This record gives sequence, structure tokens and C-alpha cells, in this order.
Amino acid sequence: MTEPGSNEWLAQVREEIIDPERPIIDPHHHLWMKRFNRNYLLPELWSDTGSGHNVLKTVFMECSAFYYREGPEHLRPVGETEYISKCCRQSREDPHNATVAGIVAHADLNLAGNSVELLVEVLDQHAQKSDGLLRGIRHGGARDKRPQDLFIALQAPAYLYGKESFRKGLRILAEHGLTYDTWHYHHQNLDFVDLARDVPEVTMVLNHFGTPLGVGIYSSCKDEIFQVWKQEIAELAKCENVYAKLGGLAMPDNGFGWHKAERPPTSDEFLNVQKKYYLHTIECFGPQRCMFESNFPVDRLSINYHVLWNAFKKLTADFSEDEKHALFYATAEQVYSLKA
Repeated sequence: MTEPGSNEWLAQVREEIIDPERPIIDPHHHLWMKRFNRNYLLPELWSDTGSGHNVLKTVFMECSAFYYREGPEHLRPVGETEYISKCCRQSREDPHNATVAGIVAHADLNLAGNSVELLVEVLDQHAQKSDGLLRGIRHGGARDKRPQDLFIALQAPAYLYGKESFRKGLRILAEHGLTYDTWHYHHQNLDFVDLARDVPEVTMVLNHFGTPLGVGIYSSCKDEIFQVWKQEIAELAKCENVYAKLGGLAMPDNGFGWHKAERPPTSDEFLNVQKKYYLHTIECFGPQRCMFESNFPVDRLSINYHVLWNAFKKLTADFSEDEKHALFYATAEQVYSLKA
């Protein structure tokens, strides 16, 4: 069997592009070197965004890549922004490919507990190095009691969302006009609800549906997790400062197992098991507070880029034109200030 996520493995499934002229903003992708046994830089991104759909703009999402190796610890994430801003400039010079139009960087929001000045210094450095493209900060809260079961096992501090230092940091983001992206697991959704209620002045973006896990101890209780998840998403949607990214459910830790299969799924196979998550979230938040995302190259371990976006288009076939435009373009454009 060819290696899952490789070009050869993905090439086994090809589909005719649905609605190829529809403008798309992909508001969530990474760029990095030597992860999952391969690089994913601008050429690889363009190979995916140029595979048939009309992807006009993208947003880079922090991923702990290209950090400075020296200097003050709190400023090392600025190295990522400096590198990515060069990719953004290069993308603007190529009219035939998607433009990397925004950057969501990383900063330790807990810095605000001991020194507001240190956090402000990081934000200012990100802004200076971003060529004006800094749109937000992601400081994820993902933490699980059995990280050894997970494919991607980032361990945030325990109950990060409840720390007053963290919430103080979020309020500083609001003062700087920056959004807050987060990533956590399904069993942390109510902690995030509490956070969103307490800091309503910050525009928050929930990544990957709150990552319903389906491996390890969670593999035998997916239905129970889904029922609780539905209730919690409905509660979270009452927080008008929260927006939802629709994607990232093809990560290995979601438990669908495609990264171990002989071939990736078709768009119909993808929708058969995942559409219930998408439709419930859209019903709760409304299209004007939802945006489709690729989460590439992480989800590339499971599905082809053009097949993924075909699935999104099939999912919304009966939606109105305004609803489709919001989901594929307008919500991301608004949240990340991408007009121009």
C-alpha cells in the first residue's frame, strides 16, 4: 500500500470539480517542514489550492514552525510570522495562485498574568513582522488525560481557559483588534463556553468542531460523545462572539481511520459519516457565523483537497446562494478582515 497522505495515495481518488467558479477563502492551513515525513510549503499549498476549486485567498494558522531558536522565549513564535510573511509576499506576486492573505500567529496569553508589557511586546513584534497581515492569535487549550493514545498530542496547561491570566490576555487581544482562534477536545467544550461568556468582547473562532475524539478510550463511545457534543455546540452558539470553522474532522484522532486505509475516501463516503456534524453546527450558528476550512496538511493524511471541497459543495447543494457565499467566502472575509 502506498503511504497515506502521499501524492500517490491521494491520486487514487479523483473527482470532477463541482461548481468550479465559486470563490473560496480557505481560512485554516499550515506551512511547515519535515512533518508527517514531508514538507508543506507554498508550492505544496498551491498544488492543493490549484487542484480545481476557485480558492482565491487563504489564512495561515500557527503551528509552531520556523520559531527563532535563540532570544527571549516569549518572542520565539515571532520567527514563524517573519517566515510566513515572506510566503505572503511571494503569493501576492503570483496572480495564478491563491494569496496567503492573513496570518494567525501564536502568543502565550498567560504572559498577561505577570507582565502585560511582555504580551504587548509579542503582539507588536508579530504585527511588525507580518507586513500588516496579522489578524489574530491562536493559543490552543487542547489537553487530554491520555495523550499517549493521540496522533497529535499537544498538552496545554490544565484548565487553561479558566486561568485569570489567560482571560486577561484575551482582553488585551480585543484591545489590539485581534481575533482569538482556539483548538481543544470535545470534553473541553463547556470550559470554552464559560470562557466565551466571560470575555464577550473578543471575537473567538472554534477550530475543528471542538475535536470530537474517536480513538483510544473514546473509540467505543462515539455515539454517546456525539449526543453530548450536539448539546454543547448548541449552547456555545448562544455566544454571539463565537464563530465556527467547519473542518478538521479528518484528523487521525477523530477516529474515522482513513489514514490507515488503502485509499482515501470519496466525497460521498466522507459525507456519509461526517455531514451530521456539519449540518448541526450550521443549524446552531447559522451560515453567517460558519466558514469551511481545509485544515491542510493535517487532514491531507486522510482526504484529497479537491475531494474535501467537493464534499462541502455537495453538503450545501440545497442552500441559498447567500448561505453558500457566507460559508465558502464571506464569513472568513469578515472575521479575518480580508477585503482588499
